[in-house]
Amino acid sequence: MASDAVHEFTDDNFESEVLQAGEPVLVDFWAEWCMPCKMLAPTIDQLADEFKGRVKVGKIDTDSNRDVSVKYGISAIPTVMLFKNGEVVKKFVGLTNKAELSAELNEAAPA
Repeated sequence: MASDAVHEFTDDNFESEVLQAGEPVLVDFWAEWCMPCKMLAPTIDQLADEFKGRVKVGKIDTDSNRDVSVKYGISAIPTVMLFKNGEVVKKFVGLTNKAELSAELNEAAPA
């Protein structure tokens, strides 16, 4: 991962890192072989840097972490979900632009 602000989520830490987080959490469901996921990665890195301290931003590899992927019905990647207070408040499926994601993050965690 290019940005050190991007967290790595797994089946093991998802509950503590995402569901019990005190701040909103943006989760990028991705896989190594997924070309649109690779295209989205720089946007996720930029958002992690821009919203550091306001929103936790991270990625979960759907191939290595099937439990979380199945629980949230991930059938297409990339899928980006915004969690707040342990609940999904927004879901984006497919390649999503930065402006749309930023608008949701600003709404979830005003400056």
